[in-house]
Amino acid sequence: MHAGRRFTLAQVVYWTRRDLYVFAVVACIPTALYYFFDIKWLVIPWVAIALIGTAAAFLVGFKNTQTYNRLWEARQIWGSIINTSRAWGILVKDTVNADPKEIRTLIYRHFAWLTALRYQMREKRVWENMELKSNVEYARFYKIPERETPLEEELKKYLTEEERLYVLSKKNRATQIISLQSRQLKALKDSGSLSDLDFIELERTLTALYDQQGKSERIKNFPYPRQFATINQMFVRLFIGMLPFGILQEFAKLTKDIGEGFIWVTVPCSLVVGWVFHVMERIGESTENPFEGGANDVPISNISRTIEIDLREMLDETHIPPALTPVNDILL
Repeated sequence: MHAGRRFTLAQVVYWTRRDLYVFAVVACIPTALYYFFDIKWLVIPWVAIALIGTAAAFLVGFKNTQTYNRLWEARQIWGSIINTSRAWGILVKDTVNADPKEIRTLIYRHFAWLTALRYQMREKRVWENMELKSNVEYARFYKIPERETPLEEELKKYLTEEERLYVLSKKNRATQIISLQSRQLKALKDSGSLSDLDFIELERTLTALYDQQGKSERIKNFPYPRQFATINQMFVRLFIGMLPFGILQEFAKLTKDIGEGFIWVTVPCSLVVGWVFHVMERIGESTENPFEGGANDVPISNISRTIEIDLREMLDETHIPPALTPVNDILL
């Protein structure tokens, strides 16, 4: 998540500069053929270009709306995780009549669940965009916490060695951690440390966490439909490729009064118009997957740390980890 006022023009140009080089070559080819070889028929009527541009703009707008909805839904899910986690903390603290170590275990195991879930959300998928050169390059300006430390090391902070090895042996680690929570709650109920009503309420809270985990996994594991993503990119590229041929004829009309060299203004004009469409398409693409580790992700690492701070303070602990802060305005 960008935590500053806005991305600067220099940052956006830097992010898309590789594509600008390609657009410049595409615009230079017809212009050079027109100027050096006097090939005057290298023009396309504006009606055809406008029709394709309209279709491309419609698809770009549709995609950006849908990808924003995916991003906002992901943020709402993790907002619910914050609220449910706080509820878990006060319910455990105030309803479990057992050794304080039991309460601490339940809350620390919740930290382990948050950790396992965010690591699962950062796993790579073939349809994600973080492998693009521009995104890899831009990722050097910030840090992805889940890529800095292995999950095995992180879980040592919250689980016993036996539980850690058990959880790591499973495919869906977050699911198994909630299962361990439920098992402990049942043991507390059977021992009389937890009333039946409180047991039911805590189980409902675990069910709510499962529900939020499932919603998060749905967004992670189901991409923006590939047919729409494909046709969107194809139309934008087709429009950018045809654009110089339409602009060429317009500037050719002005060369009679200004001079033949004026035809080269076709190149920067095509670059600017094509870049606008391309950036709109790339913004939608970078918003498709809100957990992939991109600069526009939902800040699940920061949310997890916020929850951990809140629950540790409920336990009256003094050694509280610091809140995560943005790195170059990027907060993950």
